[in-house]
Amino acid sequence: MTSAFIPFQAQQYSEDEMRQRVSDYYAYMEQRRSLREFSDRPVPKSVIEEIIMTASTAPSGAHKQPWTFCAVADPAIKSEIRKAAEEEEYTNYHGRMSDEWLDDLKAFGTDWNKPFLEIAPWLIIVFKKAYDLVDGEKSKNYYVNESVGLAAGFLLTAIHQAGLVALTHTPSPMNFLQKILNRPENERPFLLIPVGYPAEEATVPDLTRKPASDIIKYYE
Repeated sequence: MTSAFIPFQAQQYSEDEMRQRVSDYYAYMEQRRSLREFSDRPVPKSVIEEIIMTASTAPSGAHKQPWTFCAVADPAIKSEIRKAAEEEEYTNYHGRMSDEWLDDLKAFGTDWNKPFLEIAPWLIIVFKKAYDLVDGEKSKNYYVNESVGLAAGFLLTAIHQAGLVALTHTPSPMNFLQKILNRPENERPFLLIPVGYPAEEATVPDLTRKPASDIIKYYE
């Protein structure tokens, strides 16, 4: 079966406009930081929905869109998630993680305590769909990790665009999220992302990102 096609409306800019736009956007995104210190200040549900819908514009294998975004504001559910996450993190910090890993984390001042999981007004849990269920039958998805990873990147840029902050939290294993949120068997937790405003006196590590010479190799 041949898919229907529609005209593509391209956005085009002069070379000077193009340079200015990418320069401004880079400068803006350079300000993005992961944060662990959140305010409990409310964030409108409508904003969260627009952020998630922006994430859903990401490309995906065969346009299968193999993702579900669970947006949690219920204090009881957030408390349950925190308790389960801290249990896994305690085990990670007391045996699962290698000495090298623990040493690399020292710059961030982290431990197994995760109060932000209750303080942040929203938790967005990104689930990947290993396959779809259509009328009870399995339907294959393609490039699932790559597709959901791209959507998560779009999600983070949309959060930053809204003037909010986030943390890509990955307590491992994360199977407890599937159970707490009662997700179907074809979904697997991918990322747990607290979203909200920064605490008034929030701080971040004094870090620098790698320069272009370290991350770009040109072949001209």
